Amino acid sequence: MLSALANLSQVTELRRKILFTLAMFVVFRAGTHIPVPGVNASMIEQLFNSGNLLGLLDMFSGGALSKFSVFAMSITPYINASIILQLLKVVVPTLEQWGKEGVEGQKKITKVTRYGTVLLGFIQALGMAYGLRMAINDPSIFSVLLIAITLTAGTVFLMWIGEQITAKGVGNGISLIIFAGIVSRSSIIDGTNTVSYTHLRAHETDQ
Repeated sequence: MLSALANLSQVTELRRKILFTLAMFVVFRAGTHIPVPGVNASMIEQLFNSGNLLGLLDMFSGGALSKFSVFAMSITPYINASIILQLLKVVVPTLEQWGKEGVEGQKKITKVTRYGTVLLGFIQALGMAYGLRMAINDPSIFSVLLIAITLTAGTVFLMWIGEQITAKGVGNGISLIIFAGIVSRSSIIDGTNTVSYTHLRAHETDQ
């Protein structure tokens, strides 16, 4: 009897974690459709649909980059910050020491990673806003800064979602966000190809 109750509680806890993870995925997908203010999204989408390297980058963001939504940078700055900190552990004794302090040391590393994410995200956002300034309705300094802040805030929010999934959901949140972005974008591409093939076959049949 006690074993059955224990198993039931475990199943209930697992179900709760799965539902929480799915809810976070819904928030992530909803955010990919919220456009950054002051940007001509259709012009940017045409650029990304031209079949170049930008299309590959768009896949990792789940289509948010081609829409230039608030999640356009995805979780990339967080990944970059994590990699940089891992490399710095070799040359910075403090970081190496934190890595040996267990949970408390990991908390310090996580905190620094967050700050690094904000810094790298803002720099990357400035570069994106400047590089795509031809699609900005009013390419002034204020508009570029507003876009950069919006994109950075989107990345920070995604980082928070990833941490919440790790703490309250199933699996590693950051990895799952990347996976969800790739899967969703691949599904969109497959659906588009299917529609294009159907139209082509219909056209050939008419001829």
